[in-house]
Amino acid sequence: MSNEQILEAIKGMTVLELNDLVKAIEEEFGVTAAAPVAAAGGGAAVEAEQTEFDVILTGAGASKINVIKVVREITGLGLKEAKEVVDNAPKAIKEKTSKEDAEAVKAKLEEAGASVEVK
Repeated sequence: MSNEQILEAIKGMTVLELNDLVKAIEEEFGVTAAAPVAAAGGGAAVEAEQTEFDVILTGAGASKINVIKVVREITGLGLKEAKEVVDNAPKAIKEKTSKEDAEAVKAKLEEAGASVEVK
């Protein structure tokens, strides 16, 4: 069986089948896959503890003028620049900000009628 055939077989497996395969390999060869699993788990923990968020304007909604005013207030941009940001949505309004700031910005924009996403 070639490496390609093995990889194709693995691609077709479910998560439970892969888990059973890993356990069988560990038992057969006396090795452990704990280090890679721990590294993957560590990456998930870092993701869960995200500290920087981006606020993305996804749409202006019905009250575009109010959204432009709020974008100007949040970003400090001039009228023309704020209008361009709103017209070219989806667009980042705030980047790498704290969760509290991101939620506050999102609330202001949604109150003005915009649709917003925090990533």
